[in-house]
Amino acid sequence: MSKKLVTYFSASGVTKSVAEKLAQAVGADIFEIAPKVLYTEADLDWRDKTSRSTVEMNDLSYRPEMAEGDVDIAACDTVYIGFPIWWYIAPTIINTFLEKYDWNGKKIVLFATSGGSGWGKTVEKLEDSCKGATIVEGKIVGPTGVTVEELLDWAKSL
Repeated sequence: MSKKLVTYFSASGVTKSVAEKLAQAVGADIFEIAPKVLYTEADLDWRDKTSRSTVEMNDLSYRPEMAEGDVDIAACDTVYIGFPIWWYIAPTIINTFLEKYDWNGKKIVLFATSGGSGWGKTVEKLEDSCKGATIVEGKIVGPTGVTVEELLDWAKSL
């Protein structure tokens, strides 16, 4: 039996809700990719060119520090990774997380929350951070949300 893990970064709580439902749907453990310094509402203002999220996304080599905590990736076959879409890609804290672990032979299934943006270059911008993994461009959950049953149906379709 393969072991699954749901990991997520959630700046405002929306992605956390989806991750909790997904973990329930697939019977997986869950791990939060938490930043060392939490994002404030002002940090997330994409219209402000000086906001923290805008500054980070304008320098894709930037790696925000994660809060303390670790997870046993080696024990997992499939890792679901969730995040809000920022500038048509994953926030760079996802790269921070990926670069901590050995991904050889692992399957990474992405899921994201978005008010309307698509995947853009998400997979392309993550590939160098998780060499050896197979990345599946998964599900984007819009503002209307998703049910546990819908997530289970989606996971079974992979």
